[in-house]
Amino acid sequence: MKRKKKKVSNNKNILSKIKDTFKIKNIKKETVKLFKRIKKKASKDNCLFITFVFITFGLMDIAIRILAKKIEFFPVYYLTGRLFSITYIVLLLGVIFSIKRNYGKYVYVITFIIFMLLYFIHNIYFGISSNFFSFSILGLASEGSTYFGDAIAKSSIWIYVIALVIIASFIISLKFFPKNTEFRKKRLVIFIIVFLMMHFGTKLTLGKANVELTWNTWKNPRNVYNNFNDVNKDLALTGLYEYTFRDFYINYIKPEAKLSETENSFLEDVFSEENDRYYKNKYTGRYKNYNVIFLQLEGIDDWLLTKETMPNAYSLLSHSIAFKDHYAFNNGGGSTFNSEFMVNVGYMTPFNYPINAYTLNKNDFPYSMANLMKAKDYNVKVFHMNSGEYYSRAINYSNWGYDQYFSLKDSGRYENNEYQLDRYLIEDEEFYKEMFNNTGHFVNYIITYSNHMPFTATHSVCRQLLSLDYEDKIKDMNYNEKTAFFESLNLTEEDCIKRQAQETDYMIGLLLKALKKEGLYDKTMIVAYADHYLYTASDEVLSSHKDITTNLVNHTPFYIWTSKGKKEEITKATSQLNILPTVLNLLGVSYNQKWYVQQDALDSSYTPMVIFSDLSWYDGKYYVVDGICKNRVIDESVNEQKHSYVEYLVKKNDLVLKYNYFKELMS
Repeated sequence: MKRKKKKVSNNKNILSKIKDTFKIKNIKKETVKLFKRIKKKASKDNCLFITFVFITFGLMDIAIRILAKKIEFFPVYYLTGRLFSITYIVLLLGVIFSIKRNYGKYVYVITFIIFMLLYFIHNIYFGISSNFFSFSILGLASEGSTYFGDAIAKSSIWIYVIALVIIASFIISLKFFPKNTEFRKKRLVIFIIVFLMMHFGTKLTLGKANVELTWNTWKNPRNVYNNFNDVNKDLALTGLYEYTFRDFYINYIKPEAKLSETENSFLEDVFSEENDRYYKNKYTGRYKNYNVIFLQLEGIDDWLLTKETMPNAYSLLSHSIAFKDHYAFNNGGGSTFNSEFMVNVGYMTPFNYPINAYTLNKNDFPYSMANLMKAKDYNVKVFHMNSGEYYSRAINYSNWGYDQYFSLKDSGRYENNEYQLDRYLIEDEEFYKEMFNNTGHFVNYIITYSNHMPFTATHSVCRQLLSLDYEDKIKDMNYNEKTAFFESLNLTEEDCIKRQAQETDYMIGLLLKALKKEGLYDKTMIVAYADHYLYTASDEVLSSHKDITTNLVNHTPFYIWTSKGKKEEITKATSQLNILPTVLNLLGVSYNQKWYVQQDALDSSYTPMVIFSDLSWYDGKYYVVDGICKNRVIDESVNEQKHSYVEYLVKKNDLVLKYNYFKELMS
């Protein structure tokens, strides 16, 4: 009770200070009196001025959002962004009506010029990059300045048409500018209080943040606002004015998280010259100057990779280095993207502070796969069916150094959901050209989708595939008749899973044919792995194929193929974290082992260790949960040693990501 009284007392003290400072006896009474006075004395000119201010700045905000309509997150008709903008327009009007006319005009004109420039910059930059402008990229302005003239010329004519309307509205508003002759302190402070209340109220419309890391945190409005690291979602959510001030605050004012002395000492030791490791082994450079295709296979569990279900993928094993004890584990929300993150940068979603991997797109990753391969003059591109805004992929892949993110969905070439079929990753003409018609060597990162839930004959991918399988029989049926026909097939969940996996396999067949056709078959390495085990299937299906009671359920395929490679089987335990250093070594790309969490799995010095989301671990021999070995007896000293190693890897991973430590190393 005492604390509560103290808090009320503190609030009263704050209010009394405001009253004393500005000689306001009753804020509520003064606010009501102010608006009555405005209503009574509002001249026609003032009303017209307010109207044209709202048109000028409101249209600026709305137009940016409409011109970027391909961003599906928070469309223009969602109120939150517009409410933020109204709040700032009210504040601007409050300042203008509270200070002398000449000063008010300076404020008004300067504000207009700043946001008119931002209107052009956002729209033109979005036209060339599909991303809005952020103050964080000002350091790169010189690199893009040579192309900005072309970008202006190629921009949508509507940018300039709407700009003319905005400028005309602004000029008209000047004719009705208020004729204030004195500075009104009380009025100004009341407007500021109204602004703060409106701003606070608008933030409440964002709802609550996800505290737990779930797959859909990337689109939770409050999480998007709190993280504020996806420019497209941020501006779509908050509107032009809140976005501008918050972006400026985060980039120039907000204090960066600081390493403690202990943490700094730990990282200095990890990245000291004494820990430099440049390994060479019998695999180093085996596939030097090869093209590389990463095949991230959605939901292709180990029990699906059979000659019967996936003959094309299975046939690759006879010429592959196969990692027989591989685990695609998931930590954090978004298991598919977690694998993308690990394979591309060699780090995993942090264990000890709540942030998803896809929100780390402002971190520096100088030793990402894309950056190292581009340094070798490779073209580096990524191909997927889904939109670039999903998991903020377009921004993340750009941040990792990719040349471009290609999306079937964003292309606008598909009227229905055909893009969910993996075949179009190869059959799409634009994708085909971008994949194979390169000058020089290339890395193509291909993310499949077709083996994604739901696994029912009447919905989604399975239905689309059955429509192709029975095309002649159903061509004259309506939607309901087709549904009845598909139901009559009596397909089980597992039947649909296998049919969808066959679609992914069909794409692999198309890929191999394309490599042969383009003369690339003998100079291309395919790195194939699952993003995760098929956890979206029912326990009934999964338990008939594998033990689902422990984290070892994460066992999935991983193999590296070349046309002339010999079949090799690696029995050491591996995870997604091993893929990047292993592939770099095979390509003969020099790297320092300390840059990554894990090692080249083909090196004789590799210490196997897979760490699961609950910090249980498996080293190929011992599976330990909460310090207790579940599959065999372990010596206490060995257990302690392994546990210390796990703690070391997790601490390195978390601190590097939390404090963006590579930025400090590179500065």
